[in-house]
Amino acid sequence: MSAIDTKYTSEEMMTIAAARKFTDRAICFVGVGLPSVAACVARQLHAPKITLVYESGAIDSKPTVVPLSIADLELAETAGLIVGVPEIFAYWLQGGWIDIGFLGAAQIDQFANLNSTVIGDYNSPKLRLPGAGGAPHIAANAREIVVILRQSLKVFVSRVDFLTTSRSKQKTTVVTDLGVLQTHPETGELILISRYPGVNLEQIRETTGWPLKIADNLSEIPAPTERELSVLRTLNSTAETQGQNSRRS
Repeated sequence: MSAIDTKYTSEEMMTIAAARKFTDRAICFVGVGLPSVAACVARQLHAPKITLVYESGAIDSKPTVVPLSIADLELAETAGLIVGVPEIFAYWLQGGWIDIGFLGAAQIDQFANLNSTVIGDYNSPKLRLPGAGGAPHIAANAREIVVILRQSLKVFVSRVDFLTTSRSKQKTTVVTDLGVLQTHPETGELILISRYPGVNLEQIRETTGWPLKIADNLSEIPAPTERELSVLRTLNSTAETQGQNSRRS
């Protein structure tokens, strides 16, 4: 068996940092993309008993491959049960069952307000996006929020172009490709609490659209282990094959 190449990309670091946010036995509301990849990594490595909840109605899914969408058959076939979408929101979310909710967005401001609706003016946008989906409900009802975003001045803005999802009253953690930010418990402002190996503060400040505050006890997140990289790369390789087969059919 050949040794794992321990050189990693910024996206691999971000995904593994997000995977480490999953704790065993937690009930987690996840979507597709990086949150779902991170969930699959966590299930295989350190959180085998997490309960994954998907907006489509799949409860306690145990995907062995990365789902292509929230309607992927993999989620239904491996689920403990399937419920209607109204039950997902009325019972699981509003009932307070969700320990941690994972979100994405096109823009975020210093108070963790999110935009996933439009870039530019709403009536004449440069880009129209998918919209809110279940994000406002997740932010309002999950006990903790994790947002996964690539960091740039286009994404980390002083003011979002459209307020899709207001900041959560709960703790919000933002996992980026440079480090990790977290809301201050009193002000709600995002504070940089950790950075990745080889990333300096100037890089992070230059990609943030507001004067970023740094935690006094700023830490460095450990680099991915060989095992973490192996699991992640196997999942991504399988997902790529799935995508190619889907395009052919």
